[in-house]
Amino acid sequence: QVQLVQSGGGLVQAGGSLRLSCAASGRTFSSYVMGWFRQGPGKEREFVAAIRRSGGSTDYADSVKGRFTISRDNAKNTVYLQMNSLKPEDTAVYYCAAKAYNDYVRSGYDYWGQGTQVTVSS
Repeated sequence: QVQLVQSGGGLVQAGGSLRLSCAASGRTFSSYVMGWFRQGPGKEREFVAAIRRSGGSTDYADSVKGRFTISRDNAKNTVYLQMNSLKPEDTAVYYCAAKAYNDYVRSGYDYWGQGTQVTVSS
């Protein structure tokens, strides 16, 4: 069992930056693939980014590639999402997630954070 607690987020102007954090409980954090998802107003939840166990491999949705960076600190049991050059269409509730299987990283997550609001004003 993994518990995920998110922090960060808030209101920012277009072009600005924010960093989201997600702290995991337990001593097996390094064995989980970690991901970030988001759900915008009136939209379905969508994949944003993922990072494999060692942090050596990452994957990004096309909409955020080049602007967002996912990273992890296994010593701190924490995964981060650095968001730069934010756009109004990035407005959403952002969720971190964890999965035990090191397979396809865009779905199949077992554990979810509580969600955090990111609002980008134009």
